[in-house]
Amino acid sequence: MRLRKIIVNIATSADGFVARPDGNLDWLTERPPVKGFYGLPEFERSTDTKVLGRKTYDRSLQLGARFGTGAAHYVFSRRPAPGSVPAGVHFVSESIRTFAEGVRRQPGKNVWLMGGAEIIGSFLDEHAIDEFIITIVPTFIGEGIPLVAPRHRHVPLRLLGLEQFPDGVVQLHYEVGQ
Repeated sequence: MRLRKIIVNIATSADGFVARPDGNLDWLTERPPVKGFYGLPEFERSTDTKVLGRKTYDRSLQLGARFGTGAAHYVFSRRPAPGSVPAGVHFVSESIRTFAEGVRRQPGKNVWLMGGAEIIGSFLDEHAIDEFIITIVPTFIGEGIPLVAPRHRHVPLRLLGLEQFPDGVVQLHYEVGQ
C-alpha cells in the first residue's frame, strides 16, 4: 500500500513571504492569469484532503472560499471550533504527529498542506511534510507572513524539479529530508 504524501504547495514573494502582514494577497491576486495556472489545477486533482491552520481557514472564509464534501478539510486550531462549520470541514485537536501518521495510512490521494506559516512550521517540526512545491512570484513585498514560522531548525531539502514560466515565475519542487 502506497502511503499518501503530505505536500505543501504555496506561492511566495521573491523575498519569501506568503502574504502581507495583514494577510493581504494583492501582490499575488492582481497578477494576470497564466494558462495552466502554474500547474495548480493538476496538483489539486492529485489531492483529496487539505490541511489549514485556523488563520488561513478564517482568511479563506473572508475571501469567499467554498468548502464542500469534495475534499476533506482539516483545520488545526488552539481555539474551539465555531458553532457552525461548512460540510467537509473538520477541526483537529489531536497532535500533528498522530494526525499525520493516521492520514498517511488512509486510502486516498495526497494531502495538501495549504498553510499558513505556523502550521507549516509545526508540521516541519514533527517531520510531517514530505514535499514542498514553492511558486516564487518575482515581486518583493518587503514584509509579511513568512513561508515558515521562524524557529531554530535545520531541514535539508532535495530538489526534485524546477520550472520557469514566461512571466518570470519560478516553481521549485523539493523533497523534505529527515
